[in-house]
Order: sequence, then structure tokens, then C-alpha cells
Amino acid sequence: MSNQDFLFSADQEFQSLPDTPSAAPAAEPWLVLIVDDDESIHQITNLVLKGFQFEGRPLHLLHAYSAKAALLVLEQHRDIAVAIVDVVMESNHAGLDLVKTIRSDLKNHQIRLILRTGQPGEAPEEHVIRDYDINDYKNKTEVTAIKLKTLLYSALRAYRDICIIENNKKGLERVIASTVSFLECDSLQEFASIILGQAASLLGLEHSQIFCCAATGDPKQQQLSLDIIAASGCATGPEFQLPAEVEQKLAQVHQLKRSFHGDDYFVGYFTTNRGLENFLYVSKDSKFDQIDHHLLSYFASNIAVAYENVRLRELIKESQRELSYILGEAVEKRSKETGSHVKRVANFSYLLAIKYGLSGYDAEKIKLASPLHDVGKIAIPDYILNKPGKHDADEWAIMRTHAEVGRQILQKSQNEILQYGAVIAHEHHERWDGMGYPRGLKGEEIHIAGRITALADVFDALASERCYKPAWPMPKVMQYMHEQKGAQFDPVLTDILLSHIDEFLAIRDAFPDDSTQA
Repeated sequence: MSNQDFLFSADQEFQSLPDTPSAAPAAEPWLVLIVDDDESIHQITNLVLKGFQFEGRPLHLLHAYSAKAALLVLEQHRDIAVAIVDVVMESNHAGLDLVKTIRSDLKNHQIRLILRTGQPGEAPEEHVIRDYDINDYKNKTEVTAIKLKTLLYSALRAYRDICIIENNKKGLERVIASTVSFLECDSLQEFASIILGQAASLLGLEHSQIFCCAATGDPKQQQLSLDIIAASGCATGPEFQLPAEVEQKLAQVHQLKRSFHGDDYFVGYFTTNRGLENFLYVSKDSKFDQIDHHLLSYFASNIAVAYENVRLRELIKESQRELSYILGEAVEKRSKETGSHVKRVANFSYLLAIKYGLSGYDAEKIKLASPLHDVGKIAIPDYILNKPGKHDADEWAIMRTHAEVGRQILQKSQNEILQYGAVIAHEHHERWDGMGYPRGLKGEEIHIAGRITALADVFDALASERCYKPAWPMPKVMQYMHEQKGAQFDPVLTDILLSHIDEFLAIRDAFPDDSTQA
């Protein structure tokens, strides 16, 4: 009796067991590797499994006639679903050694491994099942045609489920990673950019439409009002219009108050604790599978929560900016100067900080704190503060105290912006050459925030009209800056200002003395 008689003998009880109902073959077949040194086994396996399908996908059989050849095939094809491996080939334990290599060296734990042997005495069943990471073990004498098919159905289902679990795991890891990115956002613009990148990365999308929207007003309202946070392939703004079919789907989801999807699109819906409605619309040229819908649902929820946090963060930042401007302007108005000075100094300082190489976060702190540089002037008497002529020695001594007073006012706060403000107020009259006040600090002993604000403050003061002087023409201002490089001012910062003067003049023009801009 030959191997093929044992392997594919007729099954008396289950002759008519039907295959899974076939669907149109998918582009990607299931890869099954047959490893056996007997040519007839390969031929009969091909014959029996001809036309076999599982979940509408056909089989593609790969063949190897030794463990060594099988290893090469496995290295070339990392997506083999099932391997049916003979135990005895070039050695009595070649199949067992191959199993160890697959699991330990190739680190392939998804492939389903089925061992079979015509010589069970060479590898006792209990020993093999106990000591090797296999999924089934059969004697060739018991593997009939119908049992082989049944075995494959079981193995392919297991492989499919493992792949689903693994894909879900990787997808959730990407969702978690995207959440970390959201938490690091400092602005809605940055947040919008991350949404598009992370949504595309999540699903491997290249040519797709992605729209992320937030509804305004009461979520119980019937009329939908949308704020488009981000859209792929174009810039959003007040004039941006959603495609009609997208807006129709969003309106439908707004009525349903739940996520909704079709074959090739997904609309996620989530409401935050504060009642803000959020929508994520994603479409692509091919079908979404169930995993995609689950991942997008999680992703949409994270977007909603993160968006609300970013909005609150921007509100707090804007409140800090407004408070800083208001305090700075109050001091300027007391000295009969325009409030635009503090706005120009703030923006000059930010630009200097960025050009100097500071992080965006530190530059933003300097921008928010620099308007407080003269807050100590509230302690200076009016007759000194607004004197049109030159101060005498006693008046000048009183005038100089505003640096220390400003530090004392701000340093008690634990707010990092006000802490920076305390440093700036205290050190913005120090000089690079050590001839400044109140402590005579020199060079890099002066905090970078103090050096930046000092340059920004003097640059604007010289170019603006004051109660004690007219505005200097710009060539004279630049000449003064050049002369004081390395003396009054940090030479590196001075070079930055002089080499990028057009950008600083643009800021000056954006905040003229009669400006009401915030």
C-alpha cells in the first residue's frame, strides 16, 4: 500500500462534505507550503486541493522537497498561512528542526504548522505535541482527502484570526502613538496637520479624502454648523467648502448621533463632555474592512478629546497673551506711550528667539513675558516717568529702580510666563559689556530672555516717537545697533536683527502706533 493510498483514501461517512461557498477569487490567495521529500505527495495534494477556497480566496500551493529548501521559501514569503511538514526527510528529525527554526530563528508565530509522518515511531506523537510549537500532528495513514480539507479550514481560520488580532494590535499601537502626538500639539494648525498624517498612516492611505470637523453650538440643534479643522490636499479656512456628498453624509450622521460607514467611506461621530460634536470623514478608492472601521472609531474619539484639549490650551494661551498685553499697555499708557509698543516688542522678541535657535516653546514664553518688561514703572512717580527732558542724578536713580520693582512684583508667581517676566523685567537693562543695571551682569551672565527683550525694546523705542524725543529714521537706528553690537547688545542677536531687518520692519508695520490689533 502506497502513501497516497493512506493519504487520500475515500472517506465512507463524509463523502459529500461541501467546500465553503465560493465567492469571486480575491487578488491575494492563501499561501500554503507543502514540505515533503516524496514527489507523489505533492502531486496528489495539488489534485485534492484543486479549486479549494476559503472565504472567497483560493489556495496557492508552494512546494519544497527538503527542510533546507522549505527554509528558503519561508524566508522569501513571510505571509505563508499554513505549512504541512513531513517529519522524516533528509534526516529523521528534519521536519522537527524546521519547526524550531521557524519559531525561534524566523520569529514567525503566525504561520500554522501541521506535522505529518509515515513513520510515527521516529517522532512519537505525545513527545512532538508537548515539546514543539505546532498546531496539529497527523500520521499519513489517517489523512484522507476530506480530512485534509477539514484540516486546512481549521488552520486557515486560526491563521485568519491571529492576523486579525495582530493587525488590531498594531492598529491600536498606531492610535496610541497618534494620541501622544495630539497631546504634544501647541496649536490648532499643528493639530490639524497631525490629524491628516496620522489618519493616513493608520490605514496606509495615499490617495484619499480626509476631513476632520467640529460642530459648533448645541449638539441637539437641527441645523449643522461645522468648523473644518483639517482636510487632505487643500488648505482650510472661512471660505472652504466641503464637497456636497461629504456634507450630506455628515448631516446624516449628525441626525443619527452615531458613527456611520459604507464600503469605501467612514464617518466617525463623537461628543465630548462639554457637548462639542466631532466628525471624521475618511474615504478611499477601495473597501474598508471591519478592522479599519474599529480603528477609525477609536481614532475619531481621540481626535475629539484632543481637539477640546488643544482648544482649551489655546484659550489659556490667548488669555495669558491678552493679560500680558493689558498689563504692559497699562504701564505704557501711564507713561503716555502707545500700547502697540508692547505688541511690537513681543513679536520682535519671538522672531529673535526663533532665529537664535530657541525652541518654539521657549520662544513663545519669551513672547508672552516680554510685554511685562517695564511693569516696575508703576512704582515710578509721574513727574519722573513723564519728564520730557533729561533726568537729574536723583531722578535717574529712582527711574532705575523699576527693574528691581518689576522682578519683585512678578517673581512671587509660580506661573512660568510670569517667572520669565520677572527675569526680563530685572535684566532688560543689563548690557553685554557689563555696564548696565541693576547688577552689572556681563555677556551670557544675562539671561537670553533679558538679552532678547533688551534688543527688541531699544530697537522699537528708537524707531518710535516718545515724550522726550522724535522717532529716529531707520538708517540711524540701524547705525546705532551696529555701533552697540558687543557693547550694549548681544552681538549674535544684533547680527540676526540687522540681517533680517525686513522681517522686523514687517512686524513694525503690522502694529502701528494707532493700531487696535491684539
